[in-house]
Amino acid sequence: MRISWITKDRKVQSLVEYGKTAGKYNDSAVGESASYRYFLYKSGEIHHVKIGPLEPSTIYYYRCGGSVPEFSFRTPPLAFPIEFAVAGDLGQTEWTESTLAHIGARDYDVFLLPGDLSYADFLQPLWDSFGRLVEPYASARPWMVTQGNHDKEAFPIIYPQGFRAYNARWQMPYQESGSTTNLYYSFNVAGTHIIMLGSYTDYDVDSDQYKWLQSDLNKVDRVKTPWMFAVVHTPWYNSNRAHRDDGEKMRKSMERMLYEARVDVVFAGHVHAYERFTRIYDGKADQCGPVHVTIGDGGNREGLATRFKNPSPSISLFQEPSFGHARLRVVNSSHAYWSWHRNNETDSPVADGTWLRSLSSSAARNQTLLQSKFAKDEL
Repeated sequence: MRISWITKDRKVQSLVEYGKTAGKYNDSAVGESASYRYFLYKSGEIHHVKIGPLEPSTIYYYRCGGSVPEFSFRTPPLAFPIEFAVAGDLGQTEWTESTLAHIGARDYDVFLLPGDLSYADFLQPLWDSFGRLVEPYASARPWMVTQGNHDKEAFPIIYPQGFRAYNARWQMPYQESGSTTNLYYSFNVAGTHIIMLGSYTDYDVDSDQYKWLQSDLNKVDRVKTPWMFAVVHTPWYNSNRAHRDDGEKMRKSMERMLYEARVDVVFAGHVHAYERFTRIYDGKADQCGPVHVTIGDGGNREGLATRFKNPSPSISLFQEPSFGHARLRVVNSSHAYWSWHRNNETDSPVADGTWLRSLSSSAARNQTLLQSKFAKDEL
């Protein structure tokens, strides 16, 4: 687990002390720190410390920099079941607070955020306030994020590549997954392989990201990780009037790879609404393709994208322009339950839900049936 925090005091040591009992720290680790400038703004000292090895499904108590306060987090399980909370385009509004409160009200293991974190949009102190806003949640469970357009903050000549604050503050395990940039990476957790793709870095066939994805998919063992999910910011399928075709070039470049690898679900943000599609490939329903879900409804300051195509395309199964979050409970190697919960209701009940069957188990079942047919000439 990587612990990240920021201090005003630049002399604070990048030290994390941790243990399984509150107030008792049997282990410690030292990491590194740095700061960044963005025009007249200078950040505090940003510390990153990797701790472990850690035991699964275990609560650890820890403190940073050798002083209080004490925090605690729980590690994910080693095997199924595992539950993910999913929400994109968070921002820092009252709706954001509502989304986070609903997420925190029920237990989960890992949070997935498909881009657009702080909505700082060049105003760097908003990255600091975003950190304070999410600290109660991000300090207690793993937060795995990818970048969105509002995280880029590129400026011609001076900061042409962008993502200066994002890369400095939200360091993901890209090196551990063979990536050369924080903008895309992958990780395994409890029988799932999760690919975090970069919508705002090169993705054509000659790009580093394309070649990395090829390599990453070739390494996946569907026996060890029978579920595979991908997370992007710009949706590849979208029946909302907002951001139409923003992800089309990336889809044309990378969709075939995900299809052939039998990725189960693709999560996206960007469009400020919720939409769930059937399994798709190349614009058509295909039972060997991934389910596509847009979940860009975390609470951003720009409001909701209220206009969907009418009539809706047959491949789009559910649409709603409401703020909320989703949960993916992977029950075992073959079945998972997806649910979406709107903020408007106090107890955030299931507004949309469906059972999913992993494509790895479906492929195995279909192969068994095919062999049975050839052997007995019947299904």
